[in-house]
Amino acid sequence: MELLESQVDPDPLRQLSRWRDEAGDELGAVALATATPYGAPSLRMVLLKGADERGLTFFSNYESRKGAELAANPLAALLAYWPAAGRQVRVEGEVTRLDPAESDAYFATRPAGSRLSAAASPQSSVVADRAELERRVADLRGRHGDDPPRPESWGGYRLAPAMWEFWQHREDRLHDRLRYRRDGSGWLVERLAP
Repeated sequence: MELLESQVDPDPLRQLSRWRDEAGDELGAVALATATPYGAPSLRMVLLKGADERGLTFFSNYESRKGAELAANPLAALLAYWPAAGRQVRVEGEVTRLDPAESDAYFATRPAGSRLSAAASPQSSVVADRAELERRVADLRGRHGDDPPRPESWGGYRLAPAMWEFWQHREDRLHDRLRYRRDGSGWLVERLAP
């Protein structure tokens, strides 16, 4: 496959949707890279829960390692990868927290077990053992049944893209790389050397 400037949508969000459709993928898991204010990187997989003109959304514990890093340094990068198609998309930008009402709305759609786990887990903190986590869930279930409230320490984030890069595998490692970067109110598409 090839990736030519004449073939891509001028809007990177629509190009992402095109690639998602072609892959038959809802683009669930993506890699999220954050860094401390001193530049120490951290990478993990998160579930991408939304993509619109405002940005790309995911949810997490605000007190987790990623939450602490985003609070101190709100710049991050996401990577989606489709190995069968030889494609990847990188997105970089500033991350902000979603409005609490948006976090509440999404939290309410999660399965009961996921809501209980999110509310009970002190994510990224050291715990004594698995039994401690199970006790925390049981205690929470005892107080709220299967409908715990969304904890203030858990909610959504939105990455507002400042740069997108679409990468297509090509023979002999002469890959196609097209970068979208902000140009006023639109996007400028540039070819990068592989």
